[in-house]
Amino acid sequence: MNILYGVQGTGHGHISRARELLPLLRQYASVDVIISGHANQLSLDEITYQKYGISLTYDSAGGVSVLNTLRDFRPIQFMSDIQSIPLQDYDLVVSDYEPVSAWSAKLQNVPVVGLSHQAAFLSPNTPRPERRSLISETLLRHFAPVDRPVGVHFKSYDDFVSPPIIRKAIRELDVKQGNHITVYLPAYHHQVLQKIFAPFTHVDWHIFSPSCKSEYQSGNCWIYPISNQRFLDSFASCRGVICNAGFETCAEAMFLGKKLLAVPIRNQYEQACNAAALQQLGVTIINSLENKQEEIWYWLQNRDAVAIDEIANPKSIVQHILDAHNIEEKNMANSQSLFRAIC
Repeated sequence: MNILYGVQGTGHGHISRARELLPLLRQYASVDVIISGHANQLSLDEITYQKYGISLTYDSAGGVSVLNTLRDFRPIQFMSDIQSIPLQDYDLVVSDYEPVSAWSAKLQNVPVVGLSHQAAFLSPNTPRPERRSLISETLLRHFAPVDRPVGVHFKSYDDFVSPPIIRKAIRELDVKQGNHITVYLPAYHHQVLQKIFAPFTHVDWHIFSPSCKSEYQSGNCWIYPISNQRFLDSFASCRGVICNAGFETCAEAMFLGKKLLAVPIRNQYEQACNAAALQQLGVTIINSLENKQEEIWYWLQNRDAVAIDEIANPKSIVQHILDAHNIEEKNMANSQSLFRAIC
């Protein structure tokens, strides 16, 4: 079997999941990789195709910039990318919320399995915020359309939704508890974060920022560029974690037993949904950091860690993908037989 594995390159969770699953999937099939997303700051080995794709653009204060996102979208480039993929060479597309491979498969009638956190939102059982967005729900469903979803979430909210896939690097960490808070809020500029957290002098702050070029210390704040090993070291030994309401980092923090404060990115509906799920689990959520000193202080002094109940076995996820493909193949064969009978 030949598989094209599509990876959305603008979030570390998609790439982390690919690194975990690709070696296992290659035990059963020949797998090529396509990655897209012009805001991609992460790398993945053995990439067959790299496309411009679609990415969200953020402002410096923690929100999605709608104007900049629309400015950076290139519809003609996107259509060209879709048409450039030789899907006749593949039996199956696996899309981790990667739109080029998913739409190419849709248009060329190749089975596509959606393996992603976003696929979990195809279930009505996954938590949503009080105010649902019809536009955002439609976008989640059609951004990277699939025939069969294999979703991951904080809990198994449906029969096709699995608990989180925790990467090996996290599972093997030597977990300790120091006196620093690990901060990963890439939608905020690190100088903004430094001003917010520096007044809390009884703890240290490790702030990781994509806009920081070289590390430096200012008082009780250590500012670091994005670095996988440095972040893992800080993550393993921190007292707590402050991050956006992105799926992977929150799941990893809860797996490690770190208390968590999540700040959902403004104008990003998926993170609003994640925040609703996290609140149900007992995690502290604040919608912005501005003028929230009391809330941050209370979290530092009084809130405990929230643990996740279960994590996924990567081998079972691969089996779900293969099973979904087999079901889709049978459906397509039945449809073709019915069409021939009618004709």
